[in-house]
Amino acid sequence: MRTRLQIGWNPAEPTAVDTDVEARIDELRTLLDGRRIVALTGAGISTESGIPDYRSPGAPPRTPMTLEMFLSSPEFRRHYWARNHLGWRYMDAARPNAAHRALTELQRLGLLTGVITQNVDLLHTKAGTRRVLELHGCYGRVRCLDCDWLISRHRLAHELDTLNAGFTERVRGRGAIEVAPDADAAIDDTSDFQMIDCPRCGGIVKPDIVYFGESVPKPLVRQAFSMVDDADALLVIGSSLTVMSGLRFARHAHRTGKELAVVNRGATRADDIADLKIDHLASVVLPGLSESRARATA
Repeated sequence: MRTRLQIGWNPAEPTAVDTDVEARIDELRTLLDGRRIVALTGAGISTESGIPDYRSPGAPPRTPMTLEMFLSSPEFRRHYWARNHLGWRYMDAARPNAAHRALTELQRLGLLTGVITQNVDLLHTKAGTRRVLELHGCYGRVRCLDCDWLISRHRLAHELDTLNAGFTERVRGRGAIEVAPDADAAIDDTSDFQMIDCPRCGGIVKPDIVYFGESVPKPLVRQAFSMVDDADALLVIGSSLTVMSGLRFARHAHRTGKELAVVNRGATRADDIADLKIDHLASVVLPGLSESRARATA
């Protein structure tokens, strides 16, 4: 069965990591000192929590889910949901890493006003960060495309387990399962999987996630711009800003005279406008930043 169509997503070209990371963290602290910071985060902040991404140097080539794929046929949706029925559990089990916790600490210190995240993994919320805007939705909700009926992913999993008794055990019994960034799992034989339609209207149900090819809802975009406008600085973390949904906020911050800092492994589309770029792991840079700020406020 041909299940993945259209575009491929290739990883970024490898870059040299900044070797003087402590000095670079000092530069970041100086740049952001006394400023209200809003963070824009991407998949690179979550890789050390075991969630793979699409663009980091060294990541395998992947084909991301698009809305066109999802709507292409009932057979494709059945295949997708069978894979998601396994993959979402790995995302649900993931826990925040040092970078997520450092952002929560920066918020506790009164420096971080909020987070705009492109991630769907809920790790900022699990870390205790408040005022998190989920730009691309989250894996924990499923929505009807026709009537907007909503169900939690946990409740849906229970219903699918009942409909597909033994499916998870059969697949896991075949060996290790590869998990993709969009809560998908790499399995081939899904012909016996059963999926539900919306119980209210019979429509198509879909994870409450913005797929590639979809637009972020305009109210969320306006709210994100407002968060940037209300801050003094934008800190981009773990995103190559390859897609416009994140790049536009970096460009807006630069255009409106706000400080713009980028922490990412690999090049980004905002490197030429950033006031500071650090090529290193978020789990190294952000704890260093929060610790230095904590010492300064002690």
